[in-house]
Amino acid sequence: MNITKHKVAAIHYTLRDSSGTVLDSSEGQDPLYYLHGENNLIPGMEEGLEGHTVGDKLHLDITPEKGYGLRDPQLIEEVPRRSFGSQTIDIGMQFEANDGQIITVTDVKPDTITVDGNHPLADQHLHFDIEVLEVRDATADELAHGHVHGPGGAH
Repeated sequence: MNITKHKVAAIHYTLRDSSGTVLDSSEGQDPLYYLHGENNLIPGMEEGLEGHTVGDKLHLDITPEKGYGLRDPQLIEEVPRRSFGSQTIDIGMQFEANDGQIITVTDVKPDTITVDGNHPLADQHLHFDIEVLEVRDATADELAHGHVHGPGGAH
């Protein structure tokens, strides 16, 4: 069975940046299960996995446009320090904004804090080594909800 729209695939992956540094990996953990064709992965990964089957091992080089996007300067802003109340704020801290977006603190000054709403991997070329472990039909519930409900399809 091939990975196509509305199939559930289980993969092991290792993600590296352009210098070869491992950024994330599922090795030594449960595989990543996802519902293909429902935007559960970045576009370049879904496109690269399309048509593959159990046992396939592949390497994907994904451009920023097909990954986490290009850095948008409009997502970087200075906000008043008082917006964070009395809590200690350090560079690198992350917060969830009111709209659910994750923002990262990039600079702390006495009166302002600079936050960046870009994904931390924006502007980066991503390099994935992937092994396809399983491909199955999605359950009716998974299709209705648009995501995987676990290895066998149940919550």
